[in-house]
Amino acid sequence: MRYSIIIPLYNRPDEIVELLDSLCLQTYKNLEILIIEDGSEKDSRFVVDKYKEQLDIKYFYKTNTGPGTTRNYGAERAEGEYYIFFDSDCLIPKDYMEIVNNYLTNNYTDAYGGADAAHSSFTNIQKAISYSMTSFFTTGGIRGGSEAADKFHPRSFNMGFSKEVFVCTKGFSEMRFGEDIDMSIRIMSNGFKTKLIKEAFVYHKRRTDFKKFFKQVHNSGIARINLYKRHKNSLKLVHFFPTLFFLGNIFLLICAFFCLLAMTPIIFYVLLILIHATLKNKSLKIGFLSVIASYFQLFGYGSGFLLSVWRRIILRKPEFHAFRKNFYK
Repeated sequence: MRYSIIIPLYNRPDEIVELLDSLCLQTYKNLEILIIEDGSEKDSRFVVDKYKEQLDIKYFYKTNTGPGTTRNYGAERAEGEYYIFFDSDCLIPKDYMEIVNNYLTNNYTDAYGGADAAHSSFTNIQKAISYSMTSFFTTGGIRGGSEAADKFHPRSFNMGFSKEVFVCTKGFSEMRFGEDIDMSIRIMSNGFKTKLIKEAFVYHKRRTDFKKFFKQVHNSGIARINLYKRHKNSLKLVHFFPTLFFLGNIFLLICAFFCLLAMTPIIFYVLLILIHATLKNKSLKIGFLSVIASYFQLFGYGSGFLLSVWRRIILRKPEFHAFRKNFYK
């Protein structure tokens, strides 16, 4: 089977080098790569040109419209039978394409998603952020590959679907955040099957500092309500946990002014994350950073969720006007 790897790109010429280097090492070779520059000020054409002798690679530049429609732009120009999407901040293990091809040959599915992990070359902050995004104690492990293999909601940093799926669904929506979950929901609502291929993981760098990470997860919390407004059955009990954690911690901190014992649940959670992250990464420093990352993640998502409830549900603002500053500028 021939695959089309589609990568949206925005102002990251340095980052794309590592991704393309990892694609050069793939043991399965029947693939093309499409780099779609989404109106970037920092042009990456000169980077892509260096790989034309090593890869079947194509470069396109378009005006900025967001990640979802940029992926569609690539899919419309792809020649493969199956489309695979990566974010530009990913590194791909050399046997990734071989694993995917073997799986689809023996257990074909219309769409799939894979997990993510931290590479040894990542900074300590990136490893801590990776922990917080994949740990059972922060997300329930759904980003780390423990979500049910069937009816899996692929995320855009590591997902694939057939040309037939793209033609039927017309691809990603114009949502700026949550567009991958929206796509997954529409894939399943159109009668297609999705699966998790646990072995097909990527190394996902995510954000390089906590400020950028907070903004990312805050926008993800906002997107969850935007998704609910589009798909009423998409909102689950688990999506309320970060908000409850956010409000619960604020309540306990206020109570601690009157009784220090109120800090007990917070101290217990901090120690749980510290010990687990330290053992998993074999580094006390990463353990401490993982505590910070976990709080940034849960507070960021929880506050974004609350803000979106206020603007989208209580004030009844439309998606674009409620979050124009966050997403569309």
